[in-house]
Amino acid sequence: MLKLWFLTITLCATLTAMADELPFRFTCLPYLQNVTDSEATIIWATDRDAVSWVEVAPDDDSHFYAEERPKYFSTTLGKKDIGTMHRITISGLKPATKYRYRVYSKEVTKNADMDTRYGRTIANDVYRGRPFRFSTMNPDEKSLHFAVVNDIHEDAERYGRLFHQVDSASLDFMVLNGDMVNNMNTIEQPFDGYLNTSSRLFATSMPFYMVRGNHETRGTQSQRYMSLYSTPTGKPYYAIRRGDVCFVVLDAGEDKPDSDIEYNDLAAFDQYRTEEAQWLKETVESDMFTSAPLRIVFIHVPPGGRAWHGQIEVNEKFIPILNNAGVDLMISGHLHEHKFHKKGFDGLGFPLLINSNMDILDINAGDNAIDVMIIDDKGNLKKQLRFTPNR
Repeated sequence: MLKLWFLTITLCATLTAMADELPFRFTCLPYLQNVTDSEATIIWATDRDAVSWVEVAPDDDSHFYAEERPKYFSTTLGKKDIGTMHRITISGLKPATKYRYRVYSKEVTKNADMDTRYGRTIANDVYRGRPFRFSTMNPDEKSLHFAVVNDIHEDAERYGRLFHQVDSASLDFMVLNGDMVNNMNTIEQPFDGYLNTSSRLFATSMPFYMVRGNHETRGTQSQRYMSLYSTPTGKPYYAIRRGDVCFVVLDAGEDKPDSDIEYNDLAAFDQYRTEEAQWLKETVESDMFTSAPLRIVFIHVPPGGRAWHGQIEVNEKFIPILNNAGVDLMISGHLHEHKFHKKGFDGLGFPLLINSNMDILDINAGDNAIDVMIIDDKGNLKKQLRFTPNR
């Protein structure tokens, strides 16, 4: 027994030493969130605890190394944050302006009372003139070009194929409309399933808006969901105004009753949706919403049809509010197949477009119209739809 104990301790020490010898690295590349006309949030991850910051420079003719650039840190109660998830909000920016940025993470090897020690510092390359870039929102923009995918379920290859079927150079943002993962049993699943792919394809320079699906509510790490995103409300449901369009993002939660065995007696979505409905009522009465020429709602789980409990909750708590709000289009996923329902279906006061898991929606919105092209992962145009204000 003593020999086995000694071998176990030796093995643990060896594995720890081997881990310490591995290079400190990024596990999730930077991606943009909640970009407005005056600020932007940049999120990334490392494999070990670190203090992180962002350096920002105007996107002009000067080299990034021409001068010392302003540094932005994440802090809590006056102290710099330490962790593996890094979220930096850059504020005081100018509207409709291009910026360059660089992310840094300095490994924290020890953090004890009066004794904090550091290891290697890592950063993206700017020496060869390759910083990341982004633009702040233009308050005067009228037309928008964006794309929507959903139900990727960690199939990063399919996600990439779909993205390449649209004119990505002219996109203003992406919408990820739920169930991008199978569950959140590890924090690495979102990284490997779609976040690193998003960063590689576009998200270092163009933001995406996340809609929580029912699969994002599952798993031991699901309560860390909001550590991965930044929204105006700090919650999975929120509203944004971009030009002539007000977007409302709703969270339908889980699709089964709270008491279902699958939820291990931890679900409380009925009360959550009740609180969300109150927020929704206030939102559709706000000037941001009522003054918008166009209004689009995203929700992963669609209303209507042969409903499960989650859909029934959506039907009872959200739809009566939205039916009186002049919504022009609702976009959902969840069913893994395309469906389109005109206004009046199952008592809906607006059209409902349900996207499949094998298609991407290529959308232009502005000039009192929403034009939608439904394209498959081979580039075939499957359908075109146009929506005008529903007032």
